[in-house]
Amino acid sequence: MNLTKTDVLARLQTIFDDLFLDEVVVTPELSAHDVEEWDSLLHISLVVAIEEVFNIKFRVGEVEATQNVGEFADLILQRVNADYV
Repeated sequence: MNLTKTDVLARLQTIFDDLFLDEVVVTPELSAHDVEEWDSLLHISLVVAIEEVFNIKFRVGEVEATQNVGEFADLILQRVNADYV
């Protein structure tokens, strides 16, 4: 599976639409600080949903190191496009 960042952001929009009550427009610059509803519990749900949708697993601390959705999308791309064994 060879996804682009645009593909990842489109899939993330679907995940955000499912998890957030209020509409959140996914952009590379978006961060948890921009969305009042985005708390630690919702963040965990978001990570779990992303792992399921993309069939990947993140290492401890990896997600926390990202500053915004764009960096998170880059991390997803690294996982999806890498040949991890």
